[in-house]
Amino acid sequence: MQALREISAAEVTGDALGSTALTFVPRSLRAGSYRFDIGAMTGSAGSVSLLFQALLLALAFAGMPSRLTLVGGTHVPWSPPVHYLSEVFLPALDEIGLEARVQLRRWGWYPAGGGEVEATIRPSPALGGFQADGAATPPITGLSAVSRLPRSIAERQRHRALERLAAAGLAAEIAVEEDTSARGPGTFLFLARRGRAGFSALGRRGVPAERVADEAVEDLLAYLAAGAALDQHLADQLVPFLALAGAPSSYTCPAVSGHLATVAWVVEQFLPTRVAVDAGLTTRVRITPGRTAPALPPGGG
Repeated sequence: MQALREISAAEVTGDALGSTALTFVPRSLRAGSYRFDIGAMTGSAGSVSLLFQALLLALAFAGMPSRLTLVGGTHVPWSPPVHYLSEVFLPALDEIGLEARVQLRRWGWYPAGGGEVEATIRPSPALGGFQADGAATPPITGLSAVSRLPRSIAERQRHRALERLAAAGLAAEIAVEEDTSARGPGTFLFLARRGRAGFSALGRRGVPAERVADEAVEDLLAYLAAGAALDQHLADQLVPFLALAGAPSSYTCPAVSGHLATVAWVVEQFLPTRVAVDAGLTTRVRITPGRTAPALPPGGG
């Protein structure tokens, strides 16, 4: 909330922990350089990816470039890992004219947090529509990584993933990375089709490296079997941006997730935009924007 308040010069009431009512009145968009540490007060490993996505939507229309330094959890449960942003989410936004980049400076795992990313955002005067039909065709790439744990764990994750994919007739390029900068230990396997889909699994105490690999591979195989263009997470994450584009968008995803249904409903409450979600063997999402720019005027940085 503090981050959004700063970039929008907002008047805010009710933003205390445990509050049941909130008033947020934004004034203008302020491009510039910002640093936000999610865990500065409570030691949280809260997701920097979710914070980045919230800030990106506003700063995409701020009129001037912005630079962000975000500190917290970079690879934590229940949120997209930073590699999903760089390999899936942002390449998809590139296609509609929104240029943004994230660079991982330090890994941050749960519960220690302390990870750090730097992001640059170059706003576009107008966003285009997005079209993605049928199964995605980019090659499968991936990363198997460990922090403060034996490299052999990452090698085992990689070997298992390649073995499972080969059995399914699929080839992949999976890199191995051994990190020593993180505050705590962690393991991670990520598989992606650039700009279309990404699947990851985090290691946990007592879970073999092979099982971590299986989790990511099985999600990838289920997505491929559905024959959809986008994975279900990208399908909902793109909606707010495409609702502000200057042209209609249409794409398919495997199923209607709770997040997709929710974001479609929320967008229609705030914008004269139509979001149609048609479930079938694959789900088709059609977005017809009603306007091309946010209501707030850009401000200086």
